[in-house]
Amino acid sequence: MALLHVNFFSKVLGMNMQMDVILPEQTKGQIGMEASSQSGKIPTLYLLHGMSDDHTIWQRRTSIERYVSNLNMAVVMPSTHLGWYTDMAYGNKYFTFISEELPQICRRLFNNLSDKREETFVAGLSMGGYGAFKIGLATSETFGMAASLSGALDINGIINANSKNEDSYIPEQFWKNIFGDVNQIKNSENDLLYLASKLKDSGKPLTKLYFCCGTEDFLYETNTIMKKHLEKIDYDFTYEESLGDHNWEYWDEKIKSVLKWITDSN
Repeated sequence: MALLHVNFFSKVLGMNMQMDVILPEQTKGQIGMEASSQSGKIPTLYLLHGMSDDHTIWQRRTSIERYVSNLNMAVVMPSTHLGWYTDMAYGNKYFTFISEELPQICRRLFNNLSDKREETFVAGLSMGGYGAFKIGLATSETFGMAASLSGALDINGIINANSKNEDSYIPEQFWKNIFGDVNQIKNSENDLLYLASKLKDSGKPLTKLYFCCGTEDFLYETNTIMKKHLEKIDYDFTYEESLGDHNWEYWDEKIKSVLKWITDSN
């Protein structure tokens, strides 16, 4: 595998950005690694970070490079700051950047990446799980599969719970900068439940969904809310829960489940 640290300019954000990129490399003799065979364009996974992290975190906390070594898959890990993968009410357009501009930039820089929706995937943890589902549900013509690990899937419930939790309180202004009037999130483009219903009724190709959460995770309830909603609207999905908390021990294990789900579905 080849690991690239890329600095590039985003026109959408008007600033220099960073991403780590793993590319398959057809090699023999690399001790302890299996090489993948390459033919045609390469499927791509856009792998998103959570609130406290950046583009380096998946490489630092998991063995993602080793896990994809024999899958003939590229992995793009961008930095997206604290924008919640959203075109902020008072800030930058992180949703447009990640869902539209970044795939175009990556395909220009690495012209062997596939542009087929069925070979373009997005996944993330916590805030990145919210981002992955948002991107997958809102741009199903680009992303054929979306996966969330311990995702913040019910943003309304999360903001309401935060306002009542003195130990982990995030100022209301933080949420307003991102989403605007927090009382207007429900049934908007920032509401994942709404986006799932909208896509299901649209006639557009449905993005395949996978999500998982540990039963000890503080975001467990938001995942069960999403599960019940998808069942209600008859949206096909894969859901897994098990013992686990909001930590890298869980995510390092479950990213392997995401990769298996992707490869088994293609």
